[in-house]
Amino acid sequence: MLEVVRIPVLNDNYVWLLHDDASGQTVVVDPAVAEPVLEAAAARGWTIDQIWNTHWHGDHVGGNAAIKAATGCIITGPAAEAGKIGTLDRTVGEGDHVRIGDHVATVMAVPAHTAGHVAYHLAGDHIIFIGDTLFAMGCGRLFEGTAAQMFANMARLAALPDDTIVYCAHEYTLSNGRFALGIEPDNVALAQRVAAVEAARARGEATVPTSIGQERATNIFMRATDVTQLAARRAAKDAA
Repeated sequence: MLEVVRIPVLNDNYVWLLHDDASGQTVVVDPAVAEPVLEAAAARGWTIDQIWNTHWHGDHVGGNAAIKAATGCIITGPAAEAGKIGTLDRTVGEGDHVRIGDHVATVMAVPAHTAGHVAYHLAGDHIIFIGDTLFAMGCGRLFEGTAAQMFANMARLAALPDDTIVYCAHEYTLSNGRFALGIEPDNVALAQRVAAVEAARARGEATVPTSIGQERATNIFMRATDVTQLAARRAAKDAA
């Protein structure tokens, strides 16, 4: 079994520690900063062997160099963004594989938020690390890509099994949910989810990870019927 630990950093980022007890291996996904990650691993007696980056933004790679200096870990990231991530040891793209022990992750190209964004899908474990492509009830801003790319991403992710656990990188759920209610006010599942999220946040609790099943029911970007609708929703959210 794999163990996943959520490490809150900065204002609303989450770094993920992925540990395989059988092999003793540990992977960090998208370390914004180093110190809290190193402390979390040390507290559990884990040695960090790898870093997996989903894209080049500083709040996803900022801890790379310091963690590598402390541990000698191997850093993997998108080949299309290698020029922007100077710490990479290995570059990957669509269809490539990375491993933690006997657990295999398939690399999925999911451009739109950035031009070379990737995700790491451990199908056998029903886990995907999605970076800033899919959020709980949201999707990433289109900084370097297009609405057509994001629409294709949403369709591809929606085709995954409903029980796939989605590890995204930010606590945006409440804002996303409240905006979504303005778009789909009659969506009962959405209204119920937003109420639950409001209660969780009032208690100081995190609201991710999420699941593909939850997103299929409540994510207005995944539920968009065409590219034009997704683009309009994304533009409206950006302006909100």
